[in-house]
Amino acid sequence: MAVRRVREGESASVVIASFGLARTTIYKWLEAERTGGASALNSRLATGRPAKLSAKQMTQVFRWINGKDPRQYGFDFGLWTRKIVAVLIERRFGILLGVTAVGRLLADLDITPQKPLRRAYERDPEAITRWKTEVFPDLKRRAKELKAKIFFLDEAGVRSDQVLGKTWAPRGQTPEVATAGRRQHINAISAVNALGEFWFETYEGRFNAEAFLSLLKNFLRGRRSPVILIADGHPAHHAKRVSEYVQSLKGKLEIHFLPGYAPELNPDEFVWNHLKRQGVSKTPLRKGESLHTRVHSDLTAIKAKPQLVRSFFRAPSVAYVRD
Repeated sequence: MAVRRVREGESASVVIASFGLARTTIYKWLEAERTGGASALNSRLATGRPAKLSAKQMTQVFRWINGKDPRQYGFDFGLWTRKIVAVLIERRFGILLGVTAVGRLLADLDITPQKPLRRAYERDPEAITRWKTEVFPDLKRRAKELKAKIFFLDEAGVRSDQVLGKTWAPRGQTPEVATAGRRQHINAISAVNALGEFWFETYEGRFNAEAFLSLLKNFLRGRRSPVILIADGHPAHHAKRVSEYVQSLKGKLEIHFLPGYAPELNPDEFVWNHLKRQGVSKTPLRKGESLHTRVHSDLTAIKAKPQLVRSFFRAPSVAYVRD
């Protein structure tokens, strides 16, 4: 448009001023049009600096980060940072990139900074997959053959001084919350199955092989059908005395163990989540009230609601139980 106006007789300085651009710009456009025709004035995308990494190398960077941990590449830090990525690129490709360039690279790869979920580094993803797809389906078939019931078992401790959350207060005036000087603590154990059956017992003292053996006998009391009990890898569950007791029952009880560091695979974990979210922590103990009585009451209320127990098995992390 500017060049056409100049060709039609307007002053170059007046035309370029109307566009708010530098005076020298119009002369560059006029020269381009004179030597290359109107097509020379077509806009073109700026190419910028050529990329330092090839498409193949960028794909490799994505594979390094996707689902992996810097410690798997010899670093002593478990979170990805732009600096770590830059160091890894230099080590593997011999290419120096600044953290800003690495940030642009990660954005191009659709990799964004996120708050990670905490998972134990010792977890074995293959063992977890095998449990879901092979081990537990075999246990279900075995339970059907034996006409046995499958229960998931877990233990937890409950305190009267639950960790405080947040409260509202005027800015700059940190509130104080009065708490009881005398703290109470109680231990509990429970077992659930997908039919909505629920067993529990409270106890005091340490959880060791002797305690587990006693609780196990109480769990089995009055049961007519065999039981396949699934528990975590607590040392008390593996104790020799416990194994000898199970063998003495001649098939009435089997104990199988979940993969290590994978509590989310146990539906019984949701019992304790529910208890601490809806029970003691939501309605603090009154003066003189017994924590033992409160926890027993909360667990009795859960036992009276088979539909609530069955709902624990609908969580995504334990969907494999229903498959």
